[in-house]
Amino acid sequence: MSYELLIGDRSYSSWSLRGWLLFAAFDLPVRVVVNEMYRDSFRATLDDWAPARTVPVARAGDGALWSDSLAIAEGLAERHPDIAFWPKDPAARALARSITAEMHSGHTALRSACPMNLRVKWEGFAPDDAVLADLARIETLWAAARRLAGDGPWLFGAYTVADAFYAPVAMRIAGYGLSVGAGAQRYVEAHLAHAPLRAWRAEGEARDRTLEVYDMGLPTAPFPMS
Repeated sequence: MSYELLIGDRSYSSWSLRGWLLFAAFDLPVRVVVNEMYRDSFRATLDDWAPARTVPVARAGDGALWSDSLAIAEGLAERHPDIAFWPKDPAARALARSITAEMHSGHTALRSACPMNLRVKWEGFAPDDAVLADLARIETLWAAARRLAGDGPWLFGAYTVADAFYAPVAMRIAGYGLSVGAGAQRYVEAHLAHAPLRAWRAEGEARDRTLEVYDMGLPTAPFPMS
């Protein structure tokens, strides 16, 4: 089966990152089309992927189209039952789906206050109470997953959809210098060392495109992924 994937700017689009990891982290070939954000052409390009309204959008060779990262995850899992997109253990699989859905629809304070930016690390960012509450909830979810995990650095041992969805959260923690416990920090570092994610960032850096709308007005340091 052939696939195409429409994404936004790699350095900034956390939604696109989730969708792309569902292919790259599971070794599924895909042709990637970059639709640069904040350009007049963005909406016109999306028109060719109707009825999608934003990125990411995945399209299969037989015409099936998924216009949301969660839909992409379920569509690929359905088409490729030989690939372990979700944990095999029923209890772990139920928790993985639950925390993935919560990430998809929640943690809005963190996501709003800390837009993903893989070009820089912000120095001196002070999280408010709402962001701290989101971080505490995220640590609770990660710890619950790790209690069901097998061997391996990911939430359920082996890499699953849940890790693809929490990759942008890990990048926010790294990019804003947010304080988390030792277990959560180890999980963040696993993402920072993850070869597909490193390749994603490198391709974003190669475009050398800075979007001023993401400027936090804070001192910067190099993003902690050398």
